[in-house]
Amino acid sequence: MSHFLHARISILRFLRVSGHCYSTTRENIWKDSHAAAFFAAAKTIASIPKSTGLPEIIVTGRANAGKSTLLNAVLGRKTLLSTSKKAGHTKALNFYRIGAEPGKLLLVDAPGYGARGRPEWGALFDHYVQKRVQLRRIYILFNAKHGLNEFDVQMLSHLSTSLLTARGTQPFTLQSVITKADLVPVGNLAPVIEKMRKDIWEAAPLCLPPLITSAGMSPPFGLELVRQNIVDACGL
Repeated sequence: MSHFLHARISILRFLRVSGHCYSTTRENIWKDSHAAAFFAAAKTIASIPKSTGLPEIIVTGRANAGKSTLLNAVLGRKTLLSTSKKAGHTKALNFYRIGAEPGKLLLVDAPGYGARGRPEWGALFDHYVQKRVQLRRIYILFNAKHGLNEFDVQMLSHLSTSLLTARGTQPFTLQSVITKADLVPVGNLAPVIEKMRKDIWEAAPLCLPPLITSAGMSPPFGLELVRQNIVDACGL
């Protein structure tokens, strides 16, 4: 049995035992992968595009979390989002229209944080999160092979401060995503995922439980779960 097949079976078994549910519902926005398109890039606060009125989600993660690879897989594309073997490739807020014009939502790919992050990227991200009325959900990605480190915990704690307003309302939600699950040795998968879940909850109790994915498996794993989650977050 190949490593990928063995890993896939193990992940499925783990999710079945842990109560993960899968929806077979698929919004029409994902049917035509070529309908997704680059919309705008913002390297400064002043260059953030004006709202189109569409719901928006933003995706962040440490520089080695595999954001662009996962998002390309979710969108059914190979090169819509630029990828690189060198971590920290994204250097702006990159906006993508999802769905045929005028679109169903905007997906925003943010620069990675952590040791390779830059203060100006953090300021840009924070401004967007604090001011964007159309923001529906933040997705924060964690590499299963590496688990959470101090930068991840700091980011979760930081985002938690924005999840509730002074009135007790929640302007947007926070969703964790575990990537590259296939890179964890099969025998270690369950304890690794459980520890990551615990670490996420301790740092940000309001963060939604992690979606488990692997864009490197053949076929990729967990993409439908992410797609449906995005649809639900945007109320589509």
